[in-house]
Amino acid sequence: MTLGFAMCGSFCTFAAVFPVMEVLSREYDLIPIFSRSVCTVSSRFGTPEEFRARAEEICGKPPLDTITQVEPIGPKKLLDALIIAPCTGNTLAKLSHSIADTPVTMAAKSHLRNGRPVLVAVSTNDGLAGAAENIGRLLARKHYYFVPFRQDDPEKKPTSLVADFSQLPEALRLALAGNQLQPILAR
Repeated sequence: MTLGFAMCGSFCTFAAVFPVMEVLSREYDLIPIFSRSVCTVSSRFGTPEEFRARAEEICGKPPLDTITQVEPIGPKKLLDALIIAPCTGNTLAKLSHSIADTPVTMAAKSHLRNGRPVLVAVSTNDGLAGAAENIGRLLARKHYYFVPFRQDDPEKKPTSLVADFSQLPEALRLALAGNQLQPILAR
């Protein structure tokens, strides 16, 4: 079984996401996909070169990072499922409005043409503010599934949401069977 593993620029979550990628790589063939920010932004959490090397080491292939590279995903039926982890508020907005102008959003659009699951692991500081509408829109759409999520830091960041990345493998198993892991609001 082949999975796309798309990463967006919520760099603070990468320390939790890469270990899950490693776990999944033992059972599935993973095709890494990077957003533009993952390819270009250096932060206190690492550099694009470090992220690329880590993904390639885990997946055994370099990340796809252009629209041209990901567009064939749908026509060639390359994936059984697409994981977007972490999925930023920006990507949520684009997905909910069917905008496909980045490698990650084009991968989703292309993949969805086959009626196969897209598993979203949200990480956004405005999940209970501006991004809430977009989460709701995707929850109501076919073939979108969510990794359970919770408030990140209710005291200091009251609108921030983050997926419980440890639940990603189980959420994937259920999404492949057409089911949403419950409860969707993690503790």
